[in-house]
Amino acid sequence: MLLAACKHTPPPPTATSTPSPATSEAVSITLPVLDALLADEKFKSELKSKLVLTDEQIASLKKISSEEVTRLRRSNAENESGSAAAARQNASEAIRKIVGEKTEPLLALARERWNKGAEELEAAAAKDAEPAMLTGPNAVPTDTRIVVNIPAFRLDVFENGNLIKSYKVGIGYPEFPLPQGLRKAQQIIFNPTWTPPDEPWVASMNMTPGQVVEAGSKHNPLGPIKIPIGAPSLIHGGKPLSKIGTFASHGCVGMTNEQVKDFTKTLARASNTELSDQTMATYLKNRTRTRVLTLSNLVPVELRYETIVVEDGKLHIYRDVYDQNTNTEENLRAVLQANGIKFDDFSDDEKTRTLEALNLFSRHPKKQPAPKPSIPANQNATEKAAAAAERKAEAERQKKLRSQKEIVVEIPILSSKGYPAARDLDSGTGTTVTTTAVAITKP
Repeated sequence: MLLAACKHTPPPPTATSTPSPATSEAVSITLPVLDALLADEKFKSELKSKLVLTDEQIASLKKISSEEVTRLRRSNAENESGSAAAARQNASEAIRKIVGEKTEPLLALARERWNKGAEELEAAAAKDAEPAMLTGPNAVPTDTRIVVNIPAFRLDVFENGNLIKSYKVGIGYPEFPLPQGLRKAQQIIFNPTWTPPDEPWVASMNMTPGQVVEAGSKHNPLGPIKIPIGAPSLIHGGKPLSKIGTFASHGCVGMTNEQVKDFTKTLARASNTELSDQTMATYLKNRTRTRVLTLSNLVPVELRYETIVVEDGKLHIYRDVYDQNTNTEENLRAVLQANGIKFDDFSDDEKTRTLEALNLFSRHPKKQPAPKPSIPANQNATEKAAAAAERKAEAERQKKLRSQKEIVVEIPILSSKGYPAARDLDSGTGTTVTTTAVAITKP
């Protein structure tokens, strides 16, 4: 399944207000992302009108992007973590060979459409709309909205400013990254169909581009429910448990089938939409019939990229999954300042542990010096063995930390500050959990 598996053609929206999206200059524009955008005739029209690209140039861009998607699929690399930085560089170089000095304007235009989504762009062009993306790091909603923190693999549902439910989710692969910015949820679609795109890889599935794959089919990657959040992204089911909390999708927020059912109930509650268990069961029972439920109130969906998060006495540092160089001391200080704390207020030990975590998850981590022996130089055999064991234990500690997706540093002065901790976290296993993060302790 590629990005196109997440594409949708939603029914006309009925809500009257639209969030005003935010942009991120650092978001990845890869060749697979470009391939998805070039399936949109409006995007191609913008390339002609705003950048004055020729039909031949656009055809060449489509060719190189489609070939990259086909290559990834044939080599099974589409489902690998890869390097976001390398994917961005590859795309930039390939695009530059075709459009030359228009590369940066093209990438900027692509970022805007990818971040905002087609529907949001059109709505924003019509009028200035509210609500808006929350400002500042670790911002806590005071309204009803969904917050997805991409590096944390976490989706939170807020109702009137209260966090009511959290979910561990799958995110887009580095070659197929989730957009960043403000979207909206307006509908819940039960038993969604899927239409394969006009791409070479579709033939390998013994399918025909444009052929409608019915709901419930083993070839339909969307699961029992999808929630459109602005083309080409969705929140949808169909993911195995092994893909939750890791790279799992091609531009969408992925859940297991049971998670997306529970999320649907939570979303209906938060949006004041009537949806009984019996009604939902009836909709899902007939797997070949698509049903659309329009939410009573649209719900803003924030797609954030925050690798440094304060959560009630703890500092969570996440791996920089899309290589955006966010784990820096500068960003750390900005996050702390937003929470009314200065890094200089930390104890020496807290500073050391925090900087160690940042370094481990930085773009170019520095090699840590070997621990100084705690035993005199004129040590006997027993003392030498103890020193060797100490060094080995420290090496194992460093190795364990490097393998983590999240490191937690406990900072007492951060108590009661920051973003709320996960609420009834649904990890996809059928049970709720608190955290799987590793805490940096004093060596």
